[in-house]
Amino acid sequence: MKRDKGALPNTALWYHKHVKKTFNTAIALGYVSRSPYESFKPKRNESHRDFLTLEEIRKIKNKNIQIPRLKLVRDIFVFACYTGLSYADIPKLNASHIQTGNDGNVWIIIDRSKTESRCRIPLLPIANDILKRHENHPVVVTANSLLPVYCNQKMNTYLKEIASICEIHKNITMHVARHTFATSVTLSNGVPIETVSKMLGHSSLKTTQIYAKIVDSKISTDMNQLRIKRGNL
Repeated sequence: MKRDKGALPNTALWYHKHVKKTFNTAIALGYVSRSPYESFKPKRNESHRDFLTLEEIRKIKNKNIQIPRLKLVRDIFVFACYTGLSYADIPKLNASHIQTGNDGNVWIIIDRSKTESRCRIPLLPIANDILKRHENHPVVVTANSLLPVYCNQKMNTYLKEIASICEIHKNITMHVARHTFATSVTLSNGVPIETVSKMLGHSSLKTTQIYAKIVDSKISTDMNQLRIKRGNL
């Protein structure tokens, strides 16, 4: 897969995961006696996950942008940064997904498109303001959605323009917003990893722990910079 088809290591791992399940089913049904995965375990490569700092989010949120399409994409991106929703889940978001919880606060409750795992996300004021800002948009009114969303390719293309306007030198995509929610918005501000995992709709805590490693790395880097600035504390 990697040599002949050009698959990235973690993409190859994804295929192995499903082939392994097929062998396990075949063994259970008595079609085969053994699985080749008994003696072979594919390894996951640590992937680099870009995310924005809170200061970078503020730069994008507060930037005076006059172009309507970029203003809309900026709002949707910031919404994703403060909800953790993936691009695939934002277009299907409708009024039925906005519910009042037992605590009296407004929540987003939605099943993820990718895994069908349920996400339960308290709606932060910034995200709620963005929903209200677009509630009368023609697409929202006619399509029974909460936000008018471009296709993913256009969203990511326009986000590159926004990054340039805001002088942010990172490859910003819609998926970066999800990473940003996990790192800068929640874990870096003391939200327990179990809570973050539930909001992201992860089926395994191991997936969320990848973000915790990123946060630990950032803490180490920040503290080293503090030592350089202040000397020995």
